[in-house]
Amino acid sequence: MNYHTRKWIKPEDLNPNHTLFGGRLLQWIDEEAALYSIVQLETPRCVTKYISEINFVSSARQGDIIEIGIEATAFGNTSITLTCVVRNMMTQQTIITIDKIIFVGIGEDGKPAKHGKTQIEYVADRLKRIEDENIH
Repeated sequence: MNYHTRKWIKPEDLNPNHTLFGGRLLQWIDEEAALYSIVQLETPRCVTKYISEINFVSSARQGDIIEIGIEATAFGNTSITLTCVVRNMMTQQTIITIDKIIFVGIGEDGKPAKHGKTQIEYVADRLKRIEDENIH
């Protein structure tokens, strides 16, 4: 699991119980998953298609630093399937898990667009590929 984003829990992120508001956390997860999908599929347009069961394991409190972990598990013709784990950065305690998030890449017409990807590509690999293409 790659943890790309950290969030510091502030007063405006809390619910009436003084713990992290679940809706705020889901907003952050959706944004992080969208950014991950855009980078992996190399398209500026992706939309959330599906989010599976969300398992709230523990809560976070004001002052906690959380990490959002996203990992690709499958590639479809127009989609990417991700898994997500959010944890407390300091204690490593799991806060939430989502087994499946599906994003679909879309074209300018708003319809699903084939992306041609079959595996995770890291930025260093992509830069190497571009460099190799420019040399040859």
